Order: sequence, then C-alpha cells, then structure tokens
Amino acid sequence: MGLPKVVFQPPVGSPAGLEVMTLADFRDRTRDWPWHIANPHRQDFHALILVTSGTLRHRVDFTAYVLAPGSWLWIRPGQVHQWQNPDQAEAILILFQEDFVSPESAELAGLGVTAAPTPLYSPNSSDAPVLAAAAEQLAAEFPQSDRYPLPVHTALLHRLLDVVLLRLANLQQHGQAVESAPEPFLRFRDAVERGFSRTHRIDAYARELGYTTRTLTRATQTAAGLSAKDYLDQRLALEAKRLLAHGTEPAATIAAHLGFTSATHFGKFFQRHTGRTPLTFRASQRASPPA
Repeated sequence: MGLPKVVFQPPVGSPAGLEVMTLADFRDRTRDWPWHIANPHRQDFHALILVTSGTLRHRVDFTAYVLAPGSWLWIRPGQVHQWQNPDQAEAILILFQEDFVSPESAELAGLGVTAAPTPLYSPNSSDAPVLAAAAEQLAAEFPQSDRYPLPVHTALLHRLLDVVLLRLANLQQHGQAVESAPEPFLRFRDAVERGFSRTHRIDAYARELGYTTRTLTRATQTAAGLSAKDYLDQRLALEAKRLLAHGTEPAATIAAHLGFTSATHFGKFFQRHTGRTPLTFRASQRASPPA
C-alpha cells in the first residue's frame, strides 16, 4: 500500500540472489528512478551497508542512524527506510536474497528475524578490520565471474558472504549472539510474516502448524522474550505505524488491509499498543519530518 518497493534485480550473468556494489555505483543507478531514494521505501531483499568513508545518515522504521566509517547497517526485507545523505559518504553495499544463503547459515545469522534489536552494528577495534576485509574480498570477487568456472565463483561468493553474515550477526557487543531458536518459533515467525494481515488469532496459527497454543507461546517466550500473542501484536502495530506514517490511505482502509473487522477495532488496538490514536500518530509524523 502506498510505499515504493524495490525488487531485487541483479546484473545479467551474476549468480542469482546476490549483488555487491559501491555506494557510488548505487547513486548512479538510482538517478533515473521515478522517485528519490530519500523518500520512504521498502525492498524485498537484505541490504548490508559498510561505511568506508564520510558519515552516512539513514532512517529505518522511525529511527535515525548515523554511521561512521567501519559501521554497518543491516536493512531487512519489508523494513521502511530512507537514505538521508548518500552523497556525503562512501560504502560497500551487499544486497542478497535470503534463499542465496544456506539454511544452516541463515539460521545461525538470524536471517528470518524481521526486526533485529537495532540495524546498526559498530564493531570494536578487533572485529572491524576482519569484517571490512571480508566485505572487501566479497566486493573484489563479485565482478570476477570469468576468472573461475561459474560453480567455483558462486561457491566463493557463498563462503565470503557467510563469513560476513556470521561474524556480523554474532558480534558480542551487539547484544547476545544469535542462538538456535526452537523450531516451533521459527515456523510461527514465518507464518506470522505470511499471515499477520489475515488472522490475528494464535489458535489459528497453532492449527495451521500442528502445535498447541501453549507450545507456540512457550517457544516464542524462549526465542523472543514475549508471548506468541504479544509477538503477533507487535508485528501488526509496526506495520500499522509504517502505513500510517508513510502512506495516504485513510485509517479505515489500513484497518481492512491489516485484517481488522472495523476501523473502531483497529483504533482501539493501535491506541493500546502505541498510546495514540491512528490519526494523532499520523499527524505527529507529518508535523515532525525526519531529522
């Protein structure tokens, strides 16, 4: 609804599911887009940004981030973000679809998490050069498709991306390292992403997945620190905030889009989870442009 969505389109001849470029390349590519990248938008792929010089300002889901050289930003599929000063920094961009990563590496790196505690990663003096070297190797290897047989080239890209993802996701200072989550939670998380706008009942997800509601709640509490219902409600509230802040559709249309039976029901849900009505939240976003 409303927001531009960028679809993954790698260069012809490159391995499906991955692209590596510089921020200068990205600026050149987007000059002819019908909308400016400073406008809020989504994408259907992961984007890792390593700032190499200058200071980059970027906004992700209502929070502004300032990235110094050596800092990383991890933007996940579906998140709403805005480039604020892409002409004032240089960076390496690693764009990839989730299915490019092996299931084992994807789980260890927490790829299925739709909203990490923070997308900003600031490695310490020990981790930063190792991560930067891995990103530089990946950037150097990506255009060398004619140097090795394609299977070898693709395997190298997989291994190098794994190094970046696993090191980044498990930085000690970024909070607890990614742990293996219970399978019921992983399946519930994926089902919520597919169906949060259709059903808001945990028992419906439990029946679909073949678990009891108690099993889902216990697994979600272990993996995410909250109940299955709270996890689902947080996802709904985030999507509602995105649509209200960045779209023009009336609250009643957004309510129907998110599966609420009425605008009144939606309004009560939104106020319970944000402390504001949909209209006052939208007005606050219009009155306070991004910093």
